[in-house]
Amino acid sequence: MMKENQRGNILLVEDEENLHETLKLNLEMEGYEVSSAFTGTAALKAVANEYFDLIVLDIMLPEIDGISVAETVRVNNNKVPILMLSAKNSSSDRVLGLKKGADDYLTKPFNLEELLLRIEKLIDKNKQLLVKEVVGNVYEFSHNQIDFDAQIAHTFNGQKVELSKKEAMLLKLLIENKGNVVTREKILQIVWGYNVYPTTRTIDNFILNFRKYFEKDSRNPIHFHSVRGVGYKYVD
Repeated sequence: MMKENQRGNILLVEDEENLHETLKLNLEMEGYEVSSAFTGTAALKAVANEYFDLIVLDIMLPEIDGISVAETVRVNNNKVPILMLSAKNSSSDRVLGLKKGADDYLTKPFNLEELLLRIEKLIDKNKQLLVKEVVGNVYEFSHNQIDFDAQIAHTFNGQKVELSKKEAMLLKLLIENKGNVVTREKILQIVWGYNVYPTTRTIDNFILNFRKYFEKDSRNPIHFHSVRGVGYKYVD
């Protein structure tokens, strides 16, 4: 679980051991939590099992190269920011890296301060969730009322439901992004604060509870939807 003073979880994928250790040390000194991978295979395994705010990804890697790693991450619909590192300085290499999913590209040798600034900007940008609608402390829909501060809901059929803190947080997050899919990664980052994933079933169970509380027909939901392989959505 990420401590409050940590600035983000970074996956560092670099097979040159001296450079890897130097970068890891500097990132940790800046307050980041750093996970290490030295091969493309290890990087993909880490991405499948953990939440990261950023991947620092070298292109020249054993087993699977960095371009293929980035491409696989994007094919799996993971929007994690990727900062690519490369000894190749040609514009065609840079364009290829950006085409395959990198958000930024830095050639070696690079200035450490510039790298840290780029990392900070990418992480800050990623953490700004696009809020479509500011929701107050009390929200009403379809004869349901939610009091987020008190963590209490009054449902359409007259029931009073005491919500857990995470239920209230997830409800608010979904409602703030009404009509838009909120990814599983973003939910885990904001509601759970974990970098290690609970199972998808954990969130699915919350959604099932919301349907029981707020939907007139829980088997044919109007408001709370699971979008297979992507995330979850609230519709008014």
